[in-house]
Amino acid sequence: MDYFDAIDLPAVREAFPVGAAFLGTYRGMSRDELRARQDAHFRNVLGFAWKIPFYQRLWGDAGLETGDVTGLEDIGKLPTYSKVELMRSVEEHPPIGDFHGLDTYVDADRPNLIFQTTSGTTGTPQPLLFGPKSREVQSMLLARLYQLQGLTRDDVVHSVYGHGMVNGGHYVREAITHWLGAQMLTAGTGIETRSANQVSLMQTFKATAIVGFGDYIKRLADVARESGLTPGEDIRIRLISGHMGAETAASMSAAWGGAEVFDWYGVGDTGAIAGEGPDHTGMHVLEDAQFIELLDVDSHAPVAEGDIGDIVCTCLFKDDVFPIIRFNTHDVTRFVAGDNPLDLPMRRIEGFLGRSDNMVKLRGINVYPQGIGAVLSTTYDAANGEFYCRVAAVDGRDEMTAVIEVDDAGADDLKEQMEATLRTKLGVNIAVELCAPGTTAEVTGIEVRQKPIRLIDERGA
Repeated sequence: MDYFDAIDLPAVREAFPVGAAFLGTYRGMSRDELRARQDAHFRNVLGFAWKIPFYQRLWGDAGLETGDVTGLEDIGKLPTYSKVELMRSVEEHPPIGDFHGLDTYVDADRPNLIFQTTSGTTGTPQPLLFGPKSREVQSMLLARLYQLQGLTRDDVVHSVYGHGMVNGGHYVREAITHWLGAQMLTAGTGIETRSANQVSLMQTFKATAIVGFGDYIKRLADVARESGLTPGEDIRIRLISGHMGAETAASMSAAWGGAEVFDWYGVGDTGAIAGEGPDHTGMHVLEDAQFIELLDVDSHAPVAEGDIGDIVCTCLFKDDVFPIIRFNTHDVTRFVAGDNPLDLPMRRIEGFLGRSDNMVKLRGINVYPQGIGAVLSTTYDAANGEFYCRVAAVDGRDEMTAVIEVDDAGADDLKEQMEATLRTKLGVNIAVELCAPGTTAEVTGIEVRQKPIRLIDERGA
C-alpha cells in the first residue's frame, strides 16, 4: 500500500471540508449537530486506541475496561496524559514507543509512517507519528485556517518555520502546497537561511505573506530596515499568519507596513487546533476535528467560564496512526464568551497565554512568563517585545525579574512604571531590568530557535 492508496480523499474531504466547503457545511449548524459529528469521529478513534498497548496500559491502570467509555459524554472518565507518559513509552519501548498502533495492521494494510519530532524546547525531542490520512487531515485543517484568514493560491508565502526533524516547517509546507496552492519560500529559521538573505529573498520573489513565529517575523522587519529596505514599500507584505506570542497585532502590522495579522494555535502532536478569522475576535476552535477541554492546572477539573486552564486535546481524525485522546498540552488559555460572529457552531479561545510547566507561583499567584511580555509590550511603546524572565530563590522565597528590551534603557522612571504595571495587572511584585535592543538574543535564541526561551530558572543553581 502506498501513501495515496491509504487515503480515501473523497471521504476525508466530506468529513473535514476545506475552503468554501468548510463555511458552507458549518455556517448555521447547531451545537447539537456538531456534537453528533464529533461523537461519531470520537468512537472511531476510541475503538482504535483500545487496540494499542499504550492506551491499554494507561486506561487499565485507571481501572477502565472496554465498554466503560462509549462516547464523548464519558470522556471525563479517561485519564489525561502528557509528553511525560509518551517519553516513558519511548524509553521502555524504543525507538518510537508503543503508542503508534502500527502493529494492529496486517502487513498488506499497514500504512506508511510519517516520522517527525518536537523541537525539544521543553526537553528531549518527542517522536511525532502520522499515517497518510492523519497527515493530510492535519494539513487540511491548517489550510482551512489560512483560507479563512484570506491566503489564496495567488500569494507568495515566505515561511520562517524550521525544518530538519521538527514537524512545523514540513506540515506548513504540505498545507500550503497540497491544499492552498500558493507559491512558497521555505526559508526556515535564521540558522537555516541568514536573516539578511531572507529579506533579500522576500524582495526578489515579491513575497506577499509571511508565516511563522511572531518573534522572528518581527525581527525580520528590523533586519529589512538595517538592510536599507522599507517594509510595506520594498517588501509588500499584505498578510502575516503565525504564533504571535508577546507581539500585538498592531505592533506587528506597523513593523511590516500595515499587513493584516492573524494568530493561530496548535502543537506538533495535534496540528492546528484553532485560529483567528476575519472577525479578529479570538481563535475559532476547529471543533469538528479537535475536541478540547480546559482543565484547572492544579485540580485537573474543568475550569469555570472565563478562567484559564490547560488545553487538553482529543484529535477526532487520528484513527490510522498514533490516536490522541485527552493529551495535556500544558499550554494555557481561556474560552471567549459570546456567540460566534461567523455563525459557526465552534467556540473560540483567546489563544496561547503561556505554559503551565513554565508557570511560577509567586506568593500564591500563578505567573506565566509569556504573559509578562504581552502586558509590557502592549502598554509601553518603548518595549520592542523581546524579553525573558529569571526566577531565583531569595531568602527562602521565589522572586522573578523580567529582563525587557526597550528603545531607551536609561529612560527616567520607566523601570518603576513597568514594575507598577505588573504589580497592578498580575497582583504580585516582579522586578524589571531594562536593556538595549538585541541584548536578550543570546539568552532567548531568537535567531536560531523555533520558540525563543522566555524563562531562566535559577532556583536549582
